Amino acid sequence: MYLGTQLPARDEADYVVMKQLGVDNICADPPGDWRGWDREALTAHRTRIESFGLTLDMIQLPLPSKPFDKAQMPDILSAGPERDAQIAACCQIIADCGKAGIPAVKYNFNYIGIPRSEDEIGRGGVRMSAFRWDRMDHDAPAPLGVLSEDEIWSRIDYFLARVVPAAEAAGVKLACHPHDPYTPPGYRGVTRVLGTVEGLARFIELRKSEVHGLNFCIGTVGEMLEDVSEVPAITRRFCATGKIFNIHLRNIAGGRLSFAETLPDAGDIDLPAVIEALAEGGYKGMVMPDHAPRMDGRDPEGTAFAFSYGYIAALLDRQKRLAAKRV
Repeated sequence: MYLGTQLPARDEADYVVMKQLGVDNICADPPGDWRGWDREALTAHRTRIESFGLTLDMIQLPLPSKPFDKAQMPDILSAGPERDAQIAACCQIIADCGKAGIPAVKYNFNYIGIPRSEDEIGRGGVRMSAFRWDRMDHDAPAPLGVLSEDEIWSRIDYFLARVVPAAEAAGVKLACHPHDPYTPPGYRGVTRVLGTVEGLARFIELRKSEVHGLNFCIGTVGEMLEDVSEVPAITRRFCATGKIFNIHLRNIAGGRLSFAETLPDAGDIDLPAVIEALAEGGYKGMVMPDHAPRMDGRDPEGTAFAFSYGYIAALLDRQKRLAAKRV
C-alpha cells in the first residue's frame, strides 16, 4: 500500500510539491482531448510524470463522474447509435495504455453525476460538500427518462463484454467507481445500481477476470450504510476478492441519505481500521484522497489535499510499524 493522488496538477510546481509531500504515485490524465491519447501521447505523458520522480499508475477513461448532459461518451450510457464506436475508442485507449506502460485505468458508469445539497460549514469554517435527502429536489428532471434497473445492468454488461477482453489483452486493470451517493430507486429516472454494497458485489461477478474491479471509495461506501461502523468489515470483504485496484480514502459525518464530507480526521468512519483491513487483505495499490472540503487561504484545495496526504501517510506508517511489531 502506498500514498497516491488524483488531484490534477495546475503546473509543474504542483508535481514538485506532490513529491515533497511524499506522494510518489499518481493518477493523471494526459493533456488535450482524449481523441489524441494514442500510444505516443501516453508514452510521452508517462515519461513526463517520471521526470518529477513520480510513477504514473493510472489514467481515467473518458467516462468521468459528470452527469449525462456533460458526458464525453454519452452513447455508452444511453445505448445510442455511437455506442459501439465509443466503446471501441475506450478499447483503443486501453490497448495504448498497455503499450505505453500504464498499468490501470479508472472510469464511472454514471447518469446523474454526484448529487449534493448545499455546502455546510465544518471545523473552523471549512466548507463541506453535503447530501441531505430532505433538501434535494425529488422532482428533478430525469436526463434519459425512466430506465429500469435491468436496463442499466444490461448496458453495464454490454460495455464490460467488450472492454474486459481488451484490458486482458493489454494487461491493464479496469477500476470502476461506485455511484456517489446512494439515492432511492427511481431518483431522476435511474436506480443507482453501484450505489449499494450488494450492487458492487454483483458488479464484480459480472466478468470473471483479474483485470475487472473497483476504484473502491471508502467515503462512498459509508454513504451506502445506515451504520458506517460497518465500513472496515465491508472493505475487508471486498479486499478478499482481489478486485480492489485503487482506494479513495475520505471521511463523512453521517451516513445513508444524510452526510457531509469531512476532513479525514473529523468524520465517523474508522479510517485506521480501514487501513488495517486493507493490509490484512494484502492490498498493494494506491491510497489517495478523493474529495476534500474547501479551506481558506491562498491555496484552498492544495492545503486540504496536503493535510489529507499527511493523514494517509501517517496511517500507512502506523500500519507498517504495527505489522513489524507482530513479526
